[in-house]
Amino acid sequence: MKTIATVAAAAALILSTGASLAAPPTASQLERFTKECLRNSGGNTSLCTCKAEQAKTLADEAFMDVILASMNGKPLSHEQNVPYGIYISKSNAVCAPGM
Repeated sequence: MKTIATVAAAAALILSTGASLAAPPTASQLERFTKECLRNSGGNTSLCTCKAEQAKTLADEAFMDVILASMNGKPLSHEQNVPYGIYISKSNAVCAPGM
């Protein structure tokens, strides 16, 4: 039951608007995100700029650490899978339609 509550809370957070996020991703996190995105995407600047902009509204500071860890190959916990999938699908819908 605790896992369900954790997943539900995380999903609610990621589905919310930026106005209700705890603390937005920091400039340092967004810089690291862009650097990793460029490395992982083969230098697709427009994609990475868009994804960084989306991260500002789809993730808070704590969840941005999850995103960054995943970008660096760290496996997601069971509780992180649903909100991470929501983040990916929402950001791809805007930045990479059809992916």
